[in-house]
Amino acid sequence: MFSFPISCRLPRCSSGFSLVEIMVGMVIGMLGIIVMMQIFALAEGQKRSTTGGGDAQNTGAIALYGLQRDIRQAGWGNSELRMIGCDVLLRPGVTLSAMAPLTISHAAIPAGDANTDTLLVVYGNTNGTTQGDGITGPSVTATSYPVQTPTAYAPNDYVIPVPQTRPTPCSLSLMQVDSTYVGNAASPNLTLKPVPPLTSMPGGTLYHMGQSPKILAYAIRNSNLTVCDYTVNDCAAAGNTGDAAIWVPIASNIVSLRAQYGRDTLTVVPASPPTPLPSYVVDTYDQTTPTTACGWVRTSAVRLALVARSGVYEKTAVTTAAPAWQGNAGAPVVLTANANWQNYRYKVFQTVVPIRNIAWLGVQVGC
Repeated sequence: MFSFPISCRLPRCSSGFSLVEIMVGMVIGMLGIIVMMQIFALAEGQKRSTTGGGDAQNTGAIALYGLQRDIRQAGWGNSELRMIGCDVLLRPGVTLSAMAPLTISHAAIPAGDANTDTLLVVYGNTNGTTQGDGITGPSVTATSYPVQTPTAYAPNDYVIPVPQTRPTPCSLSLMQVDSTYVGNAASPNLTLKPVPPLTSMPGGTLYHMGQSPKILAYAIRNSNLTVCDYTVNDCAAAGNTGDAAIWVPIASNIVSLRAQYGRDTLTVVPASPPTPLPSYVVDTYDQTTPTTACGWVRTSAVRLALVARSGVYEKTAVTTAAPAWQGNAGAPVVLTANANWQNYRYKVFQTVVPIRNIAWLGVQVGC
């Protein structure tokens, strides 16, 4: 007859973990999960900080490249001594005062975020000569002028007629080529769309700005780098500064734009002729806007800085002092408009950009 051994009773052989053992296992498992979650949270925080810093670096670098590109073009077609710094009527009701290749914090541009600068950059896109086309005689009509090379223009090209002598006060108009030419080979006349009608100016010059000239206003608005084109919109009109279709955001998390003119304030006296001349070397950086044409032609560079902010808000203060740049003494970076500015990380991008079309003017009589 078969029987179980005495040492193995059924109740004892079928027994499992006790309640105490199960509780101990659960505690150990929970501790492991807590440790893993803490490590994951720490790694994720470091990842966000690294990614945010990388995003800020990419955004700032791309934004600075765009500004550099426009500034290098500044003055193409509008850097002549007789017109630089003049008021220019863009269209009825919109006049841009003291138009120059590049202006820092122009009076016509509504201010951006607190303690930031604005830039106004002006240039044409003509493929022809930028020295202007001579107006060879008086007008046939109020808007038809004889020029040396009328075939160099196409309908709707933008031009700026300038008298032989700089007017006082200096007031000019941005006009367009009409769809027809008037005259014959002996007297080729170019018909313009008046804004308003011109007066006779024999011996003057017609400056070609191309089909799509740019009058670009840059400003920091709500921590975004934005741009508005004066040839399309009235950037200063009430209510337009908050319109993203007019002031178009082109780079996010850009919290500061600071700029300074690079000016030549020195003179040299050559042996011949014995007339003091500019040194043509930038010796001063400041925010003093020139008030004369000669002052503009001595301004051949701009020093600027963009401050990019990471998109990650840190729980603790990670920035103890506002970032500095080369021009900090005259135009410091101030971020205190945002009460939580210390909870972000920042990257400064700075450079000096030559205004080439000013430098290429060379020696100007009387300056």
